[in-house]
Amino acid sequence: MINLLSWQEYRTRVREISTRCVELPAAKLLEKLGLSPNQLTIIGLLLSVASAYLLTIGEFVVGGIILMMASALDMADGSLARLQGRASAVGALLDSTVDRVSEAVIFLGLLLFYININSLPEELLIFMALTSSFMVSYLRARGEGLGVDCKVGVMTRPERVVVLAAGLLINQVLIALGIISVLAFFTAIHRFWHIQNELSKRQ
Repeated sequence: MINLLSWQEYRTRVREISTRCVELPAAKLLEKLGLSPNQLTIIGLLLSVASAYLLTIGEFVVGGIILMMASALDMADGSLARLQGRASAVGALLDSTVDRVSEAVIFLGLLLFYININSLPEELLIFMALTSSFMVSYLRARGEGLGVDCKVGVMTRPERVVVLAAGLLINQVLIALGIISVLAFFTAIHRFWHIQNELSKRQ
């Protein structure tokens, strides 16, 4: 059985493999194309907007594919910044801000589609998924602001993108939203508990 600790170890290993085998080669290719990390971040945002528009008109498969493309660029911008020696606090701020905007735009696209067809269960799940997802991101930022490293949890942004994209591609959006809502909620609780414990140790 996978516990939270083994999940974190597994996630760290997957992330290392992804960085070495996917992100770094992609960053090298993008560097040859003359792109900067910030340009990559903005392109990813524009792709998210395009994906959101497709979702509003019910083009879930194409929207899901473009969502994955936007996510891939989001993963590559950090590697590109490190490769070019241009990693900075300002770049990190832009990246984090665009991440939140991109996620909100995607959920907005879905929400507009389901409002148009009067499907209340999906509308409620979109609200729950968005709220819990933002709490996960907020608690990491708040924890780090208090000096606590807070990357714990099973439903961080990469997992949310994968689950939502998979739901779009196989036309199981309700299930995907349910998974995101529940696991992001528990991830937020996990992060709150983690931050509280770390702060208590300092007293």
